[in-house]
Amino acid sequence: MEARVFPVKDVWHTLLPIRGFQRGISFQSIGRNILLPGRIIRSMLKVRSLLNHFLPDVVVGTGGYASALPLYMASKKEKYLPIVLQEQNSFPGITTRWFAQKAKAVCVAFSEANNHLEKETILTGNPVRKGIAEGDKNNGINEFKMAKDHLTIFLFGGSQGSAYLNKIMDQVVSNIAGAGLQILWQTGDLEYVKYKHREAENIRIIPFIDNMADAYAMSDLIICRSGALTLAEVTVCGKPSILVPFPSAAADHQTKNAQALVNAGASRILFEKSLHAQDFFHSVMNLIHDKAELEKMSEASKKLGRPNATREIVDHIFEAAA
Repeated sequence: MEARVFPVKDVWHTLLPIRGFQRGISFQSIGRNILLPGRIIRSMLKVRSLLNHFLPDVVVGTGGYASALPLYMASKKEKYLPIVLQEQNSFPGITTRWFAQKAKAVCVAFSEANNHLEKETILTGNPVRKGIAEGDKNNGINEFKMAKDHLTIFLFGGSQGSAYLNKIMDQVVSNIAGAGLQILWQTGDLEYVKYKHREAENIRIIPFIDNMADAYAMSDLIICRSGALTLAEVTVCGKPSILVPFPSAAADHQTKNAQALVNAGASRILFEKSLHAQDFFHSVMNLIHDKAELEKMSEASKKLGRPNATREIVDHIFEAAA
């Protein structure tokens, strides 16, 4: 994603030729793993050159495998470079677990992460885009051409959409719309053509939504995956949600993220492996018509939201660099 976005945004960046270890058994996976040692060596040389020329005061790791090498090289320099970690998920990734002891600060988004680290953590939440909680319901209704007097369900699977969520919604969308509800459905660019025929008076099909603030504001119930940054936005906006974790996420971290919201009373969880269309339909209908439960979930969601996460994390970075 960075390779596509940063050049457009004119953000100074360096890319490493590193890839994660392939766990699947196939000729492609085996081939990539055979090439992995060479990629690691080239990446280490690139990181060393970068550290020597850029001369950073602090190195920040955000949990992905690509951040492991800069953190390692920083910790091995003769002149020690302070490390700050920002862990997005409720179950810390292997990079965070490796370097937590060496870090000056470990900023976490979920209090549950503290249970898996032998290091005192700082609960900051995850950064969210500016203005995400300042959406306007009426603006959203006008932009997406929805009715003011209908309860609204907003389904999305991240910026690229979710093939699974699209498929299961496709099986029940007519029944939901037929019950007097309206649906805002972000399919993702790749799958829009497949589902655009579902567009109707109270079904809005959109490939990509840039104005997420107003989309959240006009929604009564969110249906989505449980990636860390998605949940950061949902909770900052104080929205009740039905979460369907992506089952192939590393260490099943999406299920653990979702469970943290369920435990707080902010969400319901449905599991893709055992979910049938009829069960999905009943879960949505039972919740969307329970006004008291939606209000209670909304309050719980808002309590989990950390709107000042970015500022808090930056403060800890500056403190470590001082």
